[in-house]
Amino acid sequence: MAVLTREVIVDKVAKGESFSGTDLSKADLSYSNLKKGDFRKANFQDAHLQNTNLEGADLREANLEGAFLFGSNLSGAKLEGANLKKTNLQDTNLEKTVLKGCNLSGLSLFGAQLDSANLEGANLSGAKLKRASLANANLKNANLSGAHLQRAHLRNANLSGANFSNANLKFADLTGAKTEGANFKGCVKE
Repeated sequence: MAVLTREVIVDKVAKGESFSGTDLSKADLSYSNLKKGDFRKANFQDAHLQNTNLEGADLREANLEGAFLFGSNLSGAKLEGANLKKTNLQDTNLEKTVLKGCNLSGLSLFGAQLDSANLEGANLSGAKLKRASLANANLKNANLSGAHLQRAHLRNANLSGANFSNANLKFADLTGAKTEGANFKGCVKE
């Protein structure tokens, strides 16, 4: 197989070739266009993906532990079962992304765009979501205990059964949010 340089990877993704199960650990793919790439079960551990376009990419069960995705576009990407431990998703576009059941605990998601994302049953405990936009997001049965949601936008979000215990919701916008069965015990609101 040819050496996997940035140019080779970008070219192969553009041609629709799969990188399923490929080891891309520590790769520097920042500022690359990997739109709709097939990266199922790929290893991106400690990869540098700043401002990378991964719109519509298939990252199911991919290992993104320690990856730097600051400012990247993951709109519409599939991330079910992905390992996101220690991943930096600050200022990342995650609109309409499928993160159902993912472990996002303690992650930096400052200013992230999560509008209409599917986070049903996701673990966001201790996540840093200050200024994040979660309008119309599905957070049904998600764990947001101890999460930092100051100034977050949760307009029209489905928060049914979500756990917000001890979360910081100071100045958060919950207009139109569905909150049936949600736990807000000990959270800071104003």
